[in-house]
Amino acid sequence: MDGSEEVPKDFIKLKSEKLSVDEVSELVVSPCCGAVSLFIGTTRNNFEGKKVIHLEYEAYTSMAETEIKKICGDVRHKWPSVKHIAVHHRLGLVPITEASVIIAVSSPHRAESLEAVRYCINTLKASVPIWKKEIYEDEYSWKENKECFWANSEK
Repeated sequence: MDGSEEVPKDFIKLKSEKLSVDEVSELVVSPCCGAVSLFIGTTRNNFEGKKVIHLEYEAYTSMAETEIKKICGDVRHKWPSVKHIAVHHRLGLVPITEASVIIAVSSPHRAESLEAVRYCINTLKASVPIWKKEIYEDEYSWKENKECFWANSEK
């Protein structure tokens, strides 16, 4: 089998355990695809001059999964050659340098998978109900995504 008969799949997971780049990328590998593109969002140790200790994520899980499924559908409409899509997002505490989100997309050629990964992360940040809390040395702050459509519509 050359993989062209392989059914395209979406792998969506929100979990509190550490995310694995290997696990997510292996989900999307296909014999008919020459490209696997990845986005890995990690916790950095600073924000606007403040020392970040860690991040915490909360989600409205069922709604978040539904919105991510819509994003996958949009990707398949915009880039029909995309084979598999994986979106894993961590919930709860995420220490410095660890992944908060990993997105992987496979396609026959790199252009489609690279464009699809960019679309996935940008749309996820704009439309999926996942909230980030930045914990600093002596305070914390709930962060809204500048891309988030519901945050911007109320201003």
